Amino acid sequence: MKSQVVLITGGSSGIGRSIGNLLLSKGFRVYGSSRDLSKYRDFDDFELVQMDVRQPDTISEAVQSILDKEGRIDILVNNAGVGITGPVEEIPRKEIENNFSVNFFGPLEVIKAVLPSMRHQGSGLIINITSIAGYMGLPYRGIYSASKGALELVTEALRMEIKAFGIHMTNLAPGDFATNIASGRYHAPVLNDSPYKDSYSKSLAMMNQHVDSGSDPQLVARAVYRIIHQSKPRVHYRVGDWMQKISVSLKRILPDKVFEKLLSHHYKL
Repeated sequence: MKSQVVLITGGSSGIGRSIGNLLLSKGFRVYGSSRDLSKYRDFDDFELVQMDVRQPDTISEAVQSILDKEGRIDILVNNAGVGITGPVEEIPRKEIENNFSVNFFGPLEVIKAVLPSMRHQGSGLIINITSIAGYMGLPYRGIYSASKGALELVTEALRMEIKAFGIHMTNLAPGDFATNIASGRYHAPVLNDSPYKDSYSKSLAMMNQHVDSGSDPQLVARAVYRIIHQSKPRVHYRVGDWMQKISVSLKRILPDKVFEKLLSHHYKL
């Protein structure tokens, strides 16, 4: 049986790289994407293709290059993403738009690029890497929550639209994992004259600590591998520590104000 072909966006580091290495070890044909291949000249884990999910031309070119070489793409892991923190009032619009370009519009464009070939072959699996933050509006992470939540919701709709073509789609929402996302995300500066100065600076320190002490990205990789072997993937999967995963259930069952109070207490607001 011919090995399945996998495309992982944002595959050059962090969670994407962990997913790629695990799937490669399991016999998959793995392609990862990166915005700038010149930064990864020594990368030899698996093949990288040039792709910036904010630029549709690079998406179509990357997908076509894989199709030309392999003839098919069996699995898409939409992993490319970027973080953003700050008081919503103080985040520049251009940074909000960039975050949605990477975390929401970009994944949609990659999905659109692979769907025709998956439909032609009558099969395919799309795994959108979202975030537990996408289930709730987190203080000083509101834009990130919104962009990941939007991807969660559109997946719910799109998976029903493509089901008839033999294509499956699901969300996998990680909690905090030890990756380089903190170094690459946009931080609204802590302004001395800002009314949010004290609470934002404390929350920012807490967020950075959570990422630095986060779980091993291999947990996400193993979750992806398990999903691939599901004949009928669920709509949503979550991976992370117990408290992060249970927070989603608590939001569902607790009154809104009670859950809001829990979050405020956690963030010391």
